[in-house]
Amino acid sequence: MIAIAGGKGGCGKTTTALGLAGALARDGRRPLVVDADCDMPNLHTMAETDRRPGLETVDSGGSIAVATHRSPIVPGVDVLPAGDASGPISRTALRRLDRCRQPVVLDCPAGATDTAAAPLRRADGVVVVTTPDRASRSDAVKTARMADALDASVLGSVVTRAESRSPSVACDGGSVLDPVLAAVPKVDGSVLGSEIGRASYDRLATALSGRNI
Repeated sequence: MIAIAGGKGGCGKTTTALGLAGALARDGRRPLVVDADCDMPNLHTMAETDRRPGLETVDSGGSIAVATHRSPIVPGVDVLPAGDASGPISRTALRRLDRCRQPVVLDCPAGATDTAAAPLRRADGVVVVTTPDRASRSDAVKTARMADALDASVLGSVVTRAESRSPSVACDGGSVLDPVLAAVPKVDGSVLGSEIGRASYDRLATALSGRNI
């Protein structure tokens, strides 16, 4: 499972989770994106799926397949919304998702709270998302350090709304965000539907594949 994390709301975590999943789907896989932000869920909105059923079904022993929805805007991608779940994503759900045969991408809560830590503890790797904004980068560093403290493997970062393909993430302690796995530029309209956006997420998927994730 890959956790998509970030220190600041609105930095592009959910878009990155869906973009990575779309790249995996283009590579012939059938990924599952999970909304691990049960208190402020928005994956179902961005993926244009129903909110229910969701994680509450998985928590109660129901089939993961029954709780998933196919996204009409990201072909080949399954979505597991938060549904009626609240608080940190449950250990039960994480254990079941860990056994899932599909590639699993966790759309994590922002910040450095226990709710944000829960999916990081179980993930095989963590990708930290930030914008070029200094405050966003500083918060992303805190998230990366929290992941390190949890013994979660930080694979690198994704810079959204980037002005170039090789943006800097340097700031106080910014080296914990290296390497930059992909830079996703600002575009008019939906980045998920743009050719340049898809190319950026394809680079992210290739970078993760090179790390055997």
